Amino acid sequence: MTSPRMSRRAFAGVTLSGTAALAATAALPARRAHASSTRLPPLDPRALQAAIDDLEHPPSTAAQLRVRGRTGHWYGTSGVADIRTRRPVTTRDKVRIGSITKVFVATVVLQLVAEGRVDLDSPVRRVLPGLLPARFADVTVAHLLNHTSGLPDHTGVPEPDTAEEVFRHRFDHWTPREWVATATHGPLKFSPGTRQEYRGINYVLAALIVDKVTGRPYGEAVTARILRPLDLAGTVVPGDDPRIHGRHVHGYLRMTDGSLRDITSCDQSSSRGEGDMISTTSDVDRMLAALFSGELLPPELLQLMFTLPPDDVRMMDGSPARYSTGLQQATVNGVTLWGKTGETYGYKNAAFSTRDQLRRFVLAYHPTTARNGEESQTIARVADLLTRSPSAEDSATRA
Repeated sequence: MTSPRMSRRAFAGVTLSGTAALAATAALPARRAHASSTRLPPLDPRALQAAIDDLEHPPSTAAQLRVRGRTGHWYGTSGVADIRTRRPVTTRDKVRIGSITKVFVATVVLQLVAEGRVDLDSPVRRVLPGLLPARFADVTVAHLLNHTSGLPDHTGVPEPDTAEEVFRHRFDHWTPREWVATATHGPLKFSPGTRQEYRGINYVLAALIVDKVTGRPYGEAVTARILRPLDLAGTVVPGDDPRIHGRHVHGYLRMTDGSLRDITSCDQSSSRGEGDMISTTSDVDRMLAALFSGELLPPELLQLMFTLPPDDVRMMDGSPARYSTGLQQATVNGVTLWGKTGETYGYKNAAFSTRDQLRRFVLAYHPTTARNGEESQTIARVADLLTRSPSAEDSATRA
């Protein structure tokens, strides 16, 4: 059975301009020319607080934003962690980080590459025998990590259309092998390496590679290689535990009668390795800083995380590729950002930085609706404020 993700389909996004940049980073054109981050505006605490205080666009219960980097620091919160107790959000509160999990998994796989234990050019069938059919023989480890595998869509998976249906399936459980089997029917959608399509199943397989090579669950490898060395005490790979333990922000979904229902506890087995981790904004910020600073990978492998596929590799809609090995690229107001978004029911996140780390931000907020196309508005407001230069703002005002 599955833990379906009704809200994930809403993240198709719409490319917006002006002050609505980064409404959905998955829909923005990538820029291969690295814009200078010297154009970054000074931080505006009042405007940043106002951006996260707007809990109506989209309807949300809470938000928190952490801005770091050599151009200034800021942290703010809004809303409540628990609508029953009205407890305010704090910096120690854990949240589900969704697909930011992929950054951790990609880092561990590249560490194994550095140790000579994984070859990026190895066919996945050779590393994980018996899991993929023979017709998928050309899919390599590298194809998984940058979403150019061409794996088919899932079949036989519930697709809930309402919040009530989400709750009916919230504790459905899949083994990794069962979940992979839902994406192995039919032919590949394209020849591996020729196109790019963002797919969580790529990282479910990547986590299974970590399992196989290290001889232990991928979460133990993440803990030993990243969490403990960086002292990320608030970060958890939950395994089969559907709960969040300790202080955390609750996630909610609005039902058809208008009431809010707590969706915090939810089986994450269909997201194993691609979207199941739990963390805090401070831990995610520390991870991003350590990664970009070269603390976790040798330079030649770190560079893969800032390298998009060749120009002739396009997304399925014909737009330029925007996913590297473990990260995604977005250009907002002429500033190139690298990082990752992530979401699951009741939780939405964005963690991005300029390559030089002059500006880095981690945003976590808690939409209560899904599939209405509005879930990324908070990211849009924040990203615009953090990248719009005074000259650009003046030009927009004159216009």
